[in-house]
Amino acid sequence: MARSNEPYPAPAISVVVPVRNEAGNIAPLVAEIAAALDGQAFEIVYVNDGSRDATEDELRGLMAQRPWLRQIRHAQPCGQSAALRTGVREARAPIIVTLDGDGQNDPAFIPVLVAALEKGLPRVALIAGQRVGRQASGFKALQSRIANGVRAAVLRDGTRDTGCGLKAFRRDLFLSLPYFDGLHRFLPALVRREGFDIGYIDVIDRPRRHGASNYGMWDRLWIGIVDLAGVCWLIRRRRRVPQSEEITLAR
Repeated sequence: MARSNEPYPAPAISVVVPVRNEAGNIAPLVAEIAAALDGQAFEIVYVNDGSRDATEDELRGLMAQRPWLRQIRHAQPCGQSAALRTGVREARAPIIVTLDGDGQNDPAFIPVLVAALEKGLPRVALIAGQRVGRQASGFKALQSRIANGVRAAVLRDGTRDTGCGLKAFRRDLFLSLPYFDGLHRFLPALVRREGFDIGYIDVIDRPRRHGASNYGMWDRLWIGIVDLAGVCWLIRRRRRVPQSEEITLAR
């Protein structure tokens, strides 16, 4: 794993963007994120998950004039959950915003998510975007509806669209969650497992600008079934931490 860029003053918000082979989508998305957060202390952390196209070069070129833009590179593709965890671990802000690198998540919603999270703290630990007007093929949309329906029925996490990349959450809470490949699909259930509330914001889904999705049918179906069973086990095995207080003798 290699890092690029010089240190930047501590930001209040870190935007983490996992990408693999998204060279054509990087420059316009960086510009949109920066515009959405204009006037705030922020950083954008791109996690280049083993790209084989010009993703690294695109980011290097943009970083030359943007000290708030950072690139962290995986030598080999490790998957979206691993890329997210790398980005959150390397982020410098206490509040994390994530979004997909294909341009389908609109950065204009970032301030809305952050404001909702700050208003709900400390009780609310996650604000999740839920897509409306899905820009996906009929078959892909059907897959998502089935997967979300099964997950919601089993986990009862109150989330209709866990696959939306737009989320805002506390960095410390995310890093305390049990890590596994596929974690990003189950964040609402895992946050509820820790005893926190979740807020939801409807967000507009946009068409992909360039390239093709890195995820297919088998990623969403069979792997998801195994992960769902594992999350169910984690929820059942959760133990409450007993409340305690120190007793001292009166003097």
